[in-house]
Amino acid sequence: MGMEMLHGSAGVQTAKALKNAAVCLMLLPRFLLAAVMLWLLDFLCIRRKVLMKMRESDVGSPDDPPLCVSDSNKMFTLESLRAVWYGQKLDFFKTAHLGGAAPNTEVVPLDSERRRGRVARQYADIADSLLVYIEEAHPSDGWVSSDAPYQIPRHRCLEDRLRAAELMNQKVPGSAVVVDTMENSSNSAYGAYFERLYILKDEKVVYQGGRGPEGYRISELRDWLERYRNDLEASKAAVVVHV
Repeated sequence: MGMEMLHGSAGVQTAKALKNAAVCLMLLPRFLLAAVMLWLLDFLCIRRKVLMKMRESDVGSPDDPPLCVSDSNKMFTLESLRAVWYGQKLDFFKTAHLGGAAPNTEVVPLDSERRRGRVARQYADIADSLLVYIEEAHPSDGWVSSDAPYQIPRHRCLEDRLRAAELMNQKVPGSAVVVDTMENSSNSAYGAYFERLYILKDEKVVYQGGRGPEGYRISELRDWLERYRNDLEASKAAVVVHV
């Protein structure tokens, strides 16, 4: 019996190792591409040209936050590579997918509430908004960003995360704010690192934004909500005509 359990445990460990190796091979090309891009962006002449090109080609809405990287920011570091690899793994293993069931993850509410942001207020009649504060993308003791308005270290406990979320909640008006657990259940389920937008309806994912910062498009979110509102109004009008 003991020998059988030992063999079974060894088989499980082998299967996990093979799965992790397969995932690493699948993610490696994308990771290496990102690493080369970060290395190139540490040359200021290239960084300025790339950012200028992105601004010129970006025809997005004023709602979309601009992609800004100060000259003082180091892009190619051990911490940045760890952050990129971590984010890509979360994205690969996320359980939230467009058209699929929306994971019902545990969150922790804040004691205080702030007024909702402009987009949230504009569509409050058709949608409830919620901001889930996850782990810091650029902690002061990790991949530091001099563009960040606050230097917040990695969250060591739930109280650290709640304090950081409360600071953001006070200074930046936005949606109702809750906090991800220290097990990062929401971040893992939705592949939210660094930041991401979702729309959930009837427990399904009906809109899944790209991974931030470059894929963070508030204009796409607004367009979806606008189409949904128009559909609702059209259906109401059809009912009135029918009656």
